[in-house]
Amino acid sequence: MARRHRENHLVARIGWLRAAVLGANDGIVSTASLIVGVAAAAANTSDVMIAGVAGLVAGAMSMAAGEYVSVSSQADTEAADLAREQKELATQPRLEHEELARIYMDRGLEAGLAHQVADQLMAKDALGTHARDELGISEVTAARPVQAAFTSAITFSVGAALPLIAVVAAPQALIIPAVSAASLLCLAILGAVGARAGGANAWKATARVTFWGILALAVTAGIGRLFGTVV
Repeated sequence: MARRHRENHLVARIGWLRAAVLGANDGIVSTASLIVGVAAAAANTSDVMIAGVAGLVAGAMSMAAGEYVSVSSQADTEAADLAREQKELATQPRLEHEELARIYMDRGLEAGLAHQVADQLMAKDALGTHARDELGISEVTAARPVQAAFTSAITFSVGAALPLIAVVAAPQALIIPAVSAASLLCLAILGAVGARAGGANAWKATARVTFWGILALAVTAGIGRLFGTVV
């Protein structure tokens, strides 16, 4: 008996990986930028810590809510499309069969084989077949609001905690360079790890997240120095 060849495709990670990278990146960049901006305004260490912790809590809640709402909207759209498809399968199965066969012909199958494939797949799971091949909805890509919200909140909190640790470890006079250096290092590592997990180019991902981190830190530091007040 032939052994089944199993493959672990990287696309299966796309749901949680996107939320995780987004959450951690936002946690590092937003919290570090907030800390650098407040510190640049000549605030003391306790004020910087209060601002950083407030940014962590508010950011984590915002990320969770934002991810849940946006991914829930996607899930609602998918559900509406599936309901409409289910109705069309019940009321006009012949047209749905022709539509599916046409999809397979457009992909390169001969007409006879395309209709045969459509027959067999619809006999087994008509809605699932149309969801996958007509609508592009599958188990891998389906929206998962709770997973996205939880992942984003946790990874944001972890990312935001890193610049806060640098604040605790550094003397007040060195808060800005310490937080900036630690944050950029963490962003570079995050870019490399995220790229590795997704099978992408690590150098490009690292350069991308580091560039935006430098820009965010520079802008907020400039604003803090310009206004010279505690945010």
